[in-house]
Amino acid sequence: MTEPAGHGAVGRWIDLAATLLLALAAVATAWASYQSAGWRGEQAKAGGASISARVESTRAAALANDQRSVDVALFTQWIDAYAREDTELATFYRKRFRPEFVPAFDAWVATHPRENPDAPLSPFALKEYRVAAEAEADALEARAAAKSLEVAADIQRADNYVLAVVLFAVALFFAGIATRLPSPTSRIAIVGIAWVLFLGTVIWLATFPVTLST
Repeated sequence: MTEPAGHGAVGRWIDLAATLLLALAAVATAWASYQSAGWRGEQAKAGGASISARVESTRAAALANDQRSVDVALFTQWIDAYAREDTELATFYRKRFRPEFVPAFDAWVATHPRENPDAPLSPFALKEYRVAAEAEADALEARAAAKSLEVAADIQRADNYVLAVVLFAVALFFAGIATRLPSPTSRIAIVGIAWVLFLGTVIWLATFPVTLST
């Protein structure tokens, strides 16, 4: 007795291909969903690190400004006392210079600014003058910027995995309706499209970074 169209050997192979695709696409959908959630978690971590670094950078910059103000104030007072030849007062201010300022001050004095017209106008113009808090602020700001780039990258990765979930869902839909079509030709075409979409998405996913955190 002849089997109904679409239910012979070809029909069974189509059903097998559709069933296998349904199983694989379901697993792939779960994996892509897990990865999307994981990259959202990485995004949150990077965002928190960026905010923290920026806050610390602001604090370090404020400290650097305060320290610069102290250096300028003490140096100005020293200059005033030195100009008035008040040695005791000049020594008083000199002892209160911050350790970071001393190398620049000594280097400036070594240029004999009173006699040398080419001498720097102040110690602050010399390369020896450094404020560690300022360098720390710059480093923290750079770290914050790097973490911000990580946030953007993590968002894009999460979105890519979400798109993969959508593509797998479309493949699942095609595989599901293929088993209900009466025409073997239509079933083969729909299952073929579903497999191409599934395999193309899998190959695309293979280029994505993977995270195991959630």
